[in-house]
Amino acid sequence: MRKLLAALSVCLILASCGGSGSKPSADAVKNLETAKRLEGKALLTKNDCLTCHIEQEKLVGPAYKDVAAKYAGQEGAANMLVDKVINGGSGVWGDVAMAAHPNLSRSDAEKMVNYILTVK
Repeated sequence: MRKLLAALSVCLILASCGGSGSKPSADAVKNLETAKRLEGKALLTKNDCLTCHIEQEKLVGPAYKDVAAKYAGQEGAANMLVDKVINGGSGVWGDVAMAAHPNLSRSDAEKMVNYILTVK
């Protein structure tokens, strides 16, 4: 986790360098996006998410790729999913309810959802 945070810090520094008005390089942006994606994936692994979900196949809940496909391009989907991760929910993917995770910070839930929405 420390390596991931160090990589994210380096990417942020690189993205912010370059003087006034200049844009970060495409590589710096790609590195930052990759670091953010990996942080979200690490949080999924650290929490109990893999008990019910995996990337490519339905387990108890839907596969991450299916969630990403269902909500692709939908405005507000990420915020709705963050709320569902924190508060729990049911009815969208069948009869099995998703457990609430009230102790999960909104920031961590956002990172996790942002990762999930990138799975193909």
